[in-house]
Amino acid sequence: MSTGDMSATGGPDGLHFRRYSPPAARTLRESVRTIYTASYVDAIASGHSFDSVEAFMSRFDAYSASPEFDMVMAYHDGRPVAQAWGWRLREETRWWDGLHSAPEPDFTREDGHRTFALSEIMVVQDCGGQGIAHATHDELLAARTEERAVLLVEPDNTVARRAYLHWGWRAIARLRPNWNDAPQFEVFVKDLSRDMSRRQSS
Repeated sequence: MSTGDMSATGGPDGLHFRRYSPPAARTLRESVRTIYTASYVDAIASGHSFDSVEAFMSRFDAYSASPEFDMVMAYHDGRPVAQAWGWRLREETRWWDGLHSAPEPDFTREDGHRTFALSEIMVVQDCGGQGIAHATHDELLAARTEERAVLLVEPDNTVARRAYLHWGWRAIARLRPNWNDAPQFEVFVKDLSRDMSRRQSS
């Protein structure tokens, strides 16, 4: 199911969001593919197997099979132009497998309510530079009730690193996931409880 249209709090006029449950997200598989191919043009063209459309869609199928999966899609004048998704980490999660060193004791401890893993955020190239990525990021996280969010960024992706730091994330460690051909990533973390407190007091 979808929770319906939501007006944007940032980005250009005519931008709206819809939030999708796992079953509803899977019905949008072609839209997910279209946004990816129009967003990661250079990565796909590089020929790296991890960035291929087939590998990406295989990961999407695996992620969206989880009942914890949460996806927001952005529409500009009715056209899907951006998407972001993630899921709550379960107590028995293997998300932290491959972490080089924990920044503090119990950092990787999960209880099924502590952490939201932001997996993907992307905007089609012809709509870049309009604040759509930030607005989609904020829309996805605004409904989350976990203490924190985590995400992975390739260290040489300077544009993404700069954006996440500007949006209140902190780089805290490095991790190589157990996916086929996965590169090494930086782990970023964001305090969601602080964001929630600010929203409640405003």
